[in-house]
Amino acid sequence: MSDADYEALRTAFTASVSHELRTPLARLQALLETAELPGADLKGLLRQAQDEVVEMTELVDDVLFLSELEQGREVVALGDTEAAPVLRAVVDELTERAELAGLGLDLRIADETIHVPLRRRMLRLVVENLLENSLRYAGEGATCRITLAREHEHVLLEVADDGAGVPDVDVARLFERFFRSDRARTTRGTGLGLAIVKHVIESAGGNVEARGGRGRGLDVRCLLPV
Repeated sequence: MSDADYEALRTAFTASVSHELRTPLARLQALLETAELPGADLKGLLRQAQDEVVEMTELVDDVLFLSELEQGREVVALGDTEAAPVLRAVVDELTERAELAGLGLDLRIADETIHVPLRRRMLRLVVENLLENSLRYAGEGATCRITLAREHEHVLLEVADDGAGVPDVDVARLFERFFRSDRARTTRGTGLGLAIVKHVIESAGGNVEARGGRGRGLDVRCLLPV
């Protein structure tokens, strides 16, 4: 990448971060202004303001973490982790939230001995982001299947749901930073979760792809070297 290309990428990224921060900041300012009105529900407004601060904090944390990942491959790939216990732990932690959202979780582990070339923290990050994506967008009544298996010379980590899906034209863009399909724009989230998944998997020598479409759910397949 040339210096000019890098500068253009950096400028675009900075502009995107600034744009994403403006929305919760604007909502926070509106809440504070409303709090000054007579008879305002201060307790309720304070709770909403805290939610906005949490959203901004998550965005900043994700931006900093993605920047950290891009500083060097060693942040991601220097590790070897037994995958099954990590997947079970994440699924257990998110089961209650999934039940509240009306989403069923179906964990399928084909081989308990599978290891992946990732640090434990990185594997957790990938699984959490993939499940969070289904939690936010699959919709009530959907089922999310998490699969861990060997596929030829690779390890397959797949998270697939049969939910609402996204428009076909959006599937190829799901791993772009800050990209949100129409349905995702109505929910909270930093828009960086799948971008982080892609960077982690590719830094470890693997590849990731998304398949699906409107009304056909979403299937994200990660292949990692054995």
